[in-house]
Amino acid sequence: MPTALCNGARINFVQLDEGGTNTRENLVMVHGLATNMAFWYLKYAAQLASEFRVTLFDLRGHGRSEMTPSGYAPANLADDLAALLDHLQIEKAHFIAHSFGGVVVMNFALRQPERVQSLVLADTHVAVARQKRDAREWAHGLAIQKILDQHGFGLDTQDPYFGYKLLTHVAHRHLHGLEVPDDLAELVNPLMGGTGGRTAGQWLKLMETTSAESEMMGDDNLSLEALRRFRFPIAAFYGDRSPARLTGTGLLDVWPHAEFRNVRNAGHFFPASRPDEFIAACRRFWRGEIEDTQSRWRTGEIQRSFFRSDRIFRDEDGWYATTREAGALGPFPESEQARAVLDRFQAAQP
Repeated sequence: MPTALCNGARINFVQLDEGGTNTRENLVMVHGLATNMAFWYLKYAAQLASEFRVTLFDLRGHGRSEMTPSGYAPANLADDLAALLDHLQIEKAHFIAHSFGGVVVMNFALRQPERVQSLVLADTHVAVARQKRDAREWAHGLAIQKILDQHGFGLDTQDPYFGYKLLTHVAHRHLHGLEVPDDLAELVNPLMGGTGGRTAGQWLKLMETTSAESEMMGDDNLSLEALRRFRFPIAAFYGDRSPARLTGTGLLDVWPHAEFRNVRNAGHFFPASRPDEFIAACRRFWRGEIEDTQSRWRTGEIQRSFFRSDRIFRDEDGWYATTREAGALGPFPESEQARAVLDRFQAAQP
C-alpha cells in the first residue's frame, strides 16, 4: 500500500473509488486505538466506494504506519490527518470516526472546520463531556465491574481512561495465553480473533517503547466552548452498553443541531459487530432522512436534544422492528422484512 510522509511520520493509506472521477465527494474513515484501517476496509470501504471516494489510513503507530518515539497527542495526530489530506489534495470531506479516531477528527476540525463536510462519530469519548456526568450513570458498568473483580483485573470502570487501560491489560493476558472473559469481548474487540496476537503485540510495543500512553491519556485538547463552534452536520452514535455513552449524554446540550442515536444492546465496537445497521444509519444521515422520518421533538417534550433509537435494528439473532404499542417485533433475516412489518403495523393503527 502507498505511504505519505505526514508531519514527520510515514502514514500508510489506501483509497477506493469506483467512480474514477475527482468530482465525487470524499469520505475519510478514521479508526480508534489498538486497531488499524482494516477496521473499516472489508465491511465498509467496498460498499461506500460506490458513493464516495473513500480514504482509509493507519494512525501513527498503528497498522503499517510508522511508530515514532513521540507525536501521539490528539492535536499532533490531527496534524498527521491534515498533512495526509493535503498530500491527497482533498480539500473537503465527510468523516466517519470510531472511538479515539473521533478525538483526532475533532482536533482537526478545531483548526480547519471548513474542510469538514459532515461528521459521524461512533462511540467517541471526550473527557470534558464525560466530566459533566456521574460515572455511576453507566448502568452496564456495574455488571462489567463485577466481571473485572471476579477475574482479578484490578481496573475501575469509573476511571476516565478505563478503556485504554483495559486494552493494555487484555493485551498482556492475550500474549500470555490467559483467559479473556467472553463478557468483555465487545470491549476489546481488536485484540480478539485471528489477528489478535499481532494486534496485542503491536499495542504493547506502542505503550512500552514510545510516549503514546502519556500523550493519549493526557489532555485531548477539546473544550466545550470549542466544540460548540462546530456548525457542520453531526451524527453521534453510542452503544447503550458502552462507557462512552456518558460522553454522548454530556454532548446533548453542546450540539443542539446534531443527531444523537442510541445503538440498542451494543457495546463500544458496534461498527465492527453490526456494520449493516451502522451503514444504513449513516446513509440516512447523509441523505437528511434521519430528521425527516420523525420530528425532532415529540408533543409535550422539552425542546432539547436527546438520544433516539432506530425502529429497525439488528441484534445477534436477526433484525427487529420496534413499536411503542407492541415492543420489539422479530427477529427477521433481512432489514427489509422488518421494515415491511413495521410499515404494516403502523398502517393498521387508528
